[in-house]
Amino acid sequence: MNISKGYQNYVNAMETELKRLYTISDSARSKGLDPALKTECIVAQDIADLVEGLVGPKDVALSIRELSTKMPREEVAFKVAQQIAQGKFSQAEQKQEQLAEQAIRTALAIFTEGLTAAPIQGIAQVKIKTNYDKTRYLAVYFAGPIRSAGGTDQALTLVVGDYVRRELDLDKYKPTEEEVSRFIEELRLYERSVGRFQYHIPDEELRKALNLIPVECTGTESDPVEVSSYRNLERVETNRVRGGALRVVNDGIVGRAQKVYVIIDKLGFQGWDWLKNFKKKSEKKSGGFMDDVIAGRPIFAFPSTRGGFRLRYGRSRNTGLSAVGIHPATMLVVESFLAAGTQMRLELPGKGGVTMPVDSIEKPVVLLKDNSVVRVSLENYAAVKGKIQKILFLGDMLIDFGDFLYCNKALPPSGYVEEWWAKDLQNAVLSKYGTDFRKAAEACKLSVEKLESFVVDPFLNKPTVNEAIVLSQNFGVPLAPTATLFWTSLSVVQEVESLQKWLASSDVKVEDGLVSEITGSMIEDVVKSLRKIFVPHKIIEDKVVLSGEDAAALGFTLGYGTVRLNESMKATSVLELLSLLSGVQIKDKAPTYVGGRMGRPEKAKHREMKPLVHVLFPVGLKGGSHRDLVEVAKHGPVFVELTKRKCPSCKNYTVKVKCDACGC
Repeated sequence: MNISKGYQNYVNAMETELKRLYTISDSARSKGLDPALKTECIVAQDIADLVEGLVGPKDVALSIRELSTKMPREEVAFKVAQQIAQGKFSQAEQKQEQLAEQAIRTALAIFTEGLTAAPIQGIAQVKIKTNYDKTRYLAVYFAGPIRSAGGTDQALTLVVGDYVRRELDLDKYKPTEEEVSRFIEELRLYERSVGRFQYHIPDEELRKALNLIPVECTGTESDPVEVSSYRNLERVETNRVRGGALRVVNDGIVGRAQKVYVIIDKLGFQGWDWLKNFKKKSEKKSGGFMDDVIAGRPIFAFPSTRGGFRLRYGRSRNTGLSAVGIHPATMLVVESFLAAGTQMRLELPGKGGVTMPVDSIEKPVVLLKDNSVVRVSLENYAAVKGKIQKILFLGDMLIDFGDFLYCNKALPPSGYVEEWWAKDLQNAVLSKYGTDFRKAAEACKLSVEKLESFVVDPFLNKPTVNEAIVLSQNFGVPLAPTATLFWTSLSVVQEVESLQKWLASSDVKVEDGLVSEITGSMIEDVVKSLRKIFVPHKIIEDKVVLSGEDAAALGFTLGYGTVRLNESMKATSVLELLSLLSGVQIKDKAPTYVGGRMGRPEKAKHREMKPLVHVLFPVGLKGGSHRDLVEVAKHGPVFVELTKRKCPSCKNYTVKVKCDACGC
């Protein structure tokens, strides 16, 4: 992997510390005071190791690694399932049922990377049963732990089951009308008496799916709730609700039918075309994340509202799938309601995500109680704490492209950001000067190192307004994001013209050809426009004061001190007008805002048993549900079941794994 030296050192330090802790653990275990002489939890080097250690079979890791270099994860799962069904990894003569169960468990572990849906407890067993026409079919028994967090993967378990069924030359499952009706009644009973599902599916859609699924989706009882109709059916072993099977059909096969079909279609697997006829359940309207808002959990931004989180594509080391990045200063200005690990419900790309701090993205902007506007950073937060009147802009939200791919969502437009500008700059330099960066640097009076740093690492090396202007004028690239304000927050050309007139009538200081300070009259419409574009400014004695880089960016973009002021008549949009006034291209910095609200903050909380458990010792039910030793002591002697071990050396009996008499 091409990673930085600092990150490599970090990974090495983590691995060294892990090995040290395992050495201590193994040394303690070797004393024979624990149930095992070795640390049970084995370190897996990759997903292949994890799958083999979790569900097996032996030597499957080699096959997974080899296939992973040639095909995507879903295809790997199907291919490995095929190999297992064909007996490639069987140690001895295995029955078809055993091969089918192993194939399905291993495929589910590969789909979920051993995380979201439970490949061990989630699948109770796999059986080969008989249809009423004497043909044989496959039945997958799901248990309660197969939860909705891996809905697509649950559904794909049945698709793999169908794939394995064909490999084993078994017929389709042919349900009776009573079995279908029993399933629907069971599902409605579960909704009424146990809990809700992610989606509410109409009876007719469920009936259609149950008649078309080629393997039986059944399961073990999950709750002590019994059906009143369609009881004692021959092929359904229980009269109680089968929560796992209900979830797989409701939230998996039907609820995520479109998503499952996209995956199956990519794999070229036939026989599941009927999935595309189901309506899209997972597609929510803009603002669907606002459903079921719970009192006490804050809403940070309404759907696609200006000033919410600006959509920023990308990922840092601590973000990725369902982990989004926000600026640490944003965490502070929302009064610490957001912290590392806080769960959020988001407008885009459709699922929620946990928040992680990323300090290289756009900072939040706030309005203070004295009507000044400040761009908040970690350095200046102490000065503005307790003085914030309103948050004008929440800053960036860094969302991984993979989230959109995984949710099968279109990519909304991106704002003009540093990495885009760096690529434009690189292309412009190459087209004009080739690889001669020295000549290019001389043309804009910059050092070679500085010019290269803008291209190589635009996050750590952001140009000043003056440098951004020089680069735009010399290479024809759009104005750098650091020198660009949020101009598209202004809806009409007239608002830009009002700012022009105000600037022309203000007291302006110029240094080295650039505006360094603007002191203008307190005009209500102008102040509103300045707040809209999130430009920091102070209110001093009924005067609006802009200084430094912000004043330079505003003055240059509005064409202060140039002869371009009359060109505004030709413009039809705000960006077109600003490009004419400044003489360089001005791009849209924020075309897409993301709404978000707090999800379940208690999920990030440290969880502990009450009362705390310090030791575990077999005391039966005498200690109550908590196996409380203090409670046991009140009742006197207790009978417990312990394993009786015989020492192979001195024939002494003990409950320990190490003999007290001879140390064997």
